[in-house]
Amino acid sequence: MERDLAFLIPEIIVLLTVVFALIAEMVRQPRLAFVVTLAGLLLATVMTVPMLGLDTSVFSGTYRVDILSIWAKLILLPATALSILLARAEIGGSDREGTVYVLLCLVTLGALLLSGSGDTMLLVLGVLLAGLGSFALVAYPRDDHATEAAMKFFVFASVTGAIMIFGLSYWFGGTGSTLISDLSRLESKPVIAALGLIAVLVGLGYKASLVPFHFWAPDAYDGAPVSVAAYMSVVPKLGAIFALAQVVRDLPMSTGWPLVIAVIAVLTMTYGYLAALVQSNIVRLLAYSSIAQAGYFLLGVIAVGASPLALTSLIVFAAAYAAMNLGAFAVVMGTGRTLDDFSGMGRRHIAMGVAMVVFLLSLVGIPPLAGFVGKFLLFGASIDAGYTWLTVVAILNSVLSLAVYLRIVVPMYQQGDDAPVIAIRSRALVTLTWGIALVFTVGIGLAAQGILVQLN
Repeated sequence: MERDLAFLIPEIIVLLTVVFALIAEMVRQPRLAFVVTLAGLLLATVMTVPMLGLDTSVFSGTYRVDILSIWAKLILLPATALSILLARAEIGGSDREGTVYVLLCLVTLGALLLSGSGDTMLLVLGVLLAGLGSFALVAYPRDDHATEAAMKFFVFASVTGAIMIFGLSYWFGGTGSTLISDLSRLESKPVIAALGLIAVLVGLGYKASLVPFHFWAPDAYDGAPVSVAAYMSVVPKLGAIFALAQVVRDLPMSTGWPLVIAVIAVLTMTYGYLAALVQSNIVRLLAYSSIAQAGYFLLGVIAVGASPLALTSLIVFAAAYAAMNLGAFAVVMGTGRTLDDFSGMGRRHIAMGVAMVVFLLSLVGIPPLAGFVGKFLLFGASIDAGYTWLTVVAILNSVLSLAVYLRIVVPMYQQGDDAPVIAIRSRALVTLTWGIALVFTVGIGLAAQGILVQLN
């Protein structure tokens, strides 16, 4: 028991952070809640570093402490900290400020459980924990737009969650166990394995906003505060992607799961970018962009067990995606939600304009930025797994994505009107956030060789 708990120190720290931040909010000390959550997240990140290189499990195999779950903590915890900085800048001084910090940490805890899931019951717990907090975060503004978005999100989550739980019962019936490591017993039961796979794809696909389970995402992002949209586009999504990777590591090939996921990847990438092309609202454009980017992660998922690059590519692209997406949303917070708001922004705010261009080019996959390194590894993993055709589709979609992101870049350097007045409590925190994101977006790309050595 003591050994098991020792491997869960980062998760325990996050849980205690939630408790103490909630106490601070109850005594009406939101600033204390802000400090507590940042300190707790940073401490949990530091305590994760000594675990690098471990490959084990705890509590009879129900939770995995491996390369995926460890790097998930090193990515998701700092990403949550940056999201809290944005939240402080956007909703600081409101009557429920501390509650937002608590919910952000609680959803992150659910994402961490997903990323280390070794048991199907942890998949359910992680989805529920990440989902319940997300509904409240989306509904935070208390206006009609946010309430409608949160209700759509809630209803969709309820249906997909129920389908996942129902489908997982087939896996339990077929294996006599809830452990993911026992899924190999389904080798001679392809129908049961396929039914469970469909259910998992529905449950995790909605969290990762994969097509056709993505319908909630644009409305939820647009209805929520920008800081919450930034967070939702990264942390719950990455938790679900890592959970899917944990599942397929032990799933028999007789289900044909790589081909199923490859088809979903094509639909997700293509639909996401085509829908983004017609958006004039930047938040909705980035929402569809995040849907498309989720499709790229699936190139690494289908290669799990077939390529040594699979897990490495997922981790590197996850780190790159977190940095460039949070950075782009931070710039949106400081500029405005529409394309008109971005008119002339690059001329007025040179540094922020350059940062936004870097984030968008990284999302395309232009070298030597972080997005290029992540996509290059994903393409290599997909080819190793025998899915060269999928890699070609992904490259074509990267070309399409350039047209999407240029819709933001071009107005930034055109002659524009006076800058719109954006109500932000602290522009310094917004600048700090996109500044940190910029360092990682460029740094991951330049330090790619060293990162690969560390991962391998």
